[in-house]
Amino acid sequence: MAKTQLNVRVDESTAETARERALARGVSVNRYIEELVERDAGEVGHTFVEAASDFMKSYESLFAEEFPEPGRSGRRGGEGRPRT
Repeated sequence: MAKTQLNVRVDESTAETARERALARGVSVNRYIEELVERDAGEVGHTFVEAASDFMKSYESLFAEEFPEPGRSGRRGGEGRPRT
């Protein structure tokens, strides 16, 4: 994958912390920052999946009533939407 240069200005203590953490992990400062951004972006996806799961758990009974499994009756008299 092609790399793009990104210049970032931070205070000296932040820069020193980044250098120390990168050294401790055995990676370059560039790679360390790249990993931080990738991890942060991944957390957003994880947060979305957790929220969607919580939503489904909260409304599970309503979904089951509206879209019953074949052979079970629901609000529609067992006619639920066809599965595709």
